[in-house]
Amino acid sequence: MPLLARPSIAPVAAKVMQRGTRLAGRRLAAASYARFPEFPRKVRRLTIPTSVAPAPVTVYLPAGSDGPAPPVHVNFHGGGYVMTLTETDDPLCRFLAAEAGVVVVNVDYAVAPQHPFPAPARQAYEVVRWVADNGAEQGWDGGRLTVGGQSAGGGLAAAVARQALEEAGPGIALQVLHYPPLDLATGVRNKRAAIARPMLRPWMGDVFDTSYVPDERLRRDRLVSPAHPSDTADLMGIAPALVVTAEYDVLKAEAQSYADRLRTAGALVGHHDVAGADHAYDGKDEAKARETYALIARHVREAVS
Repeated sequence: MPLLARPSIAPVAAKVMQRGTRLAGRRLAAASYARFPEFPRKVRRLTIPTSVAPAPVTVYLPAGSDGPAPPVHVNFHGGGYVMTLTETDDPLCRFLAAEAGVVVVNVDYAVAPQHPFPAPARQAYEVVRWVADNGAEQGWDGGRLTVGGQSAGGGLAAAVARQALEEAGPGIALQVLHYPPLDLATGVRNKRAAIARPMLRPWMGDVFDTSYVPDERLRRDRLVSPAHPSDTADLMGIAPALVVTAEYDVLKAEAQSYADRLRTAGALVGHHDVAGADHAYDGKDEAKARETYALIARHVREAVS
């Protein structure tokens, strides 16, 4: 077993990564706020109660206040289920608020190793359920609801949609899965990318997977690995999905596999592969980010219209 995959070591490494993220927090936030300056940052803060822990969220408001309450999109950031990178999704949230005309709820969810699986997946679902149930008081239409996320956030969005299917709600008009990890049951060292040195290195997968699901037996759970062959449940009726992959991403194959499974269930709205891109490409490639964000905004807008 690789050193960083050991349950006694991975959480230590994860906490070191968390400290690094906190130290870089202001710089990362400032860089995120500076992107897409044509889209204003109109936000308010809110804390949503859940059985796991209170979930702080940033609410992005679309322009204009006249007319009926706007739809709402719940966003989950990436970070390997370990790092809190809420502010790095600020450009996407502003883009969706402006271009899709939705309120965007950006969730600062509980992360591992402090909160290992199933806590983040359950908290994410409870946040979405609260958003759906409390729209009238908060100024959005909880009956016109979409969810989405990047990387680990995409995995959480898929878990939310699965729980909504199993627990009869809330109704989700679209799930957006942007380069998500959907098969932790397959070890990261058994996954192959289209390039020799993909952005997600094996040691990172060791830390992330072990911190999030330290018990390897749980890595086949349907809320962790819906793309693994062991999950054979009928997905008929699950929320429609837009799956976005990156050509060079080591996670592409599992997202492709899940897209095929959703297509079989009649739930795939679209699968878009970003050519010449690797995992988290949208943090650096402005042109590709704009193209993909516009695609996501169009699908969100159409889903709730």
